[in-house]
Amino acid sequence: VQLQASGGGLVQAGGSLRLSCAASGRTFSGYVMGWFRQAPGKEREFVAAILWTGGSTHYTHSVKDRFTISRDDAKNMIYLQMNSLKPEDTAVYYCAAKTGIISTSPSYHYWGQGTQVTVSS
Repeated sequence: VQLQASGGGLVQAGGSLRLSCAASGRTFSGYVMGWFRQAPGKEREFVAAILWTGGSTHYTHSVKDRFTISRDDAKNMIYLQMNSLKPEDTAVYYCAAKTGIISTSPSYHYWGQGTQVTVSS
């Protein structure tokens, strides 16, 4: 399994970015696809997750109503649309995959390499 995250960059507060995660190596039916982030000096934290089958989603409270996770079955892609970005959203963002149910702990089986998001005030 390979996960390739992209789409990070520098944006002003209030702006938007869309992160992408290309998933390959197997079919992901039954998998949970998640986004985590890690700011300097902080632990990796859960951002959002989606069930590949069915599309149920879950978000951490601080990003609800601002971020949207989605998937494209045909392209094997996962997206994280981030709107109304804040300086505290600055972090390296990772996509991840696991089997089973949605989990907010970083106990995912597969991880991408991360993409930097920097939000300036």
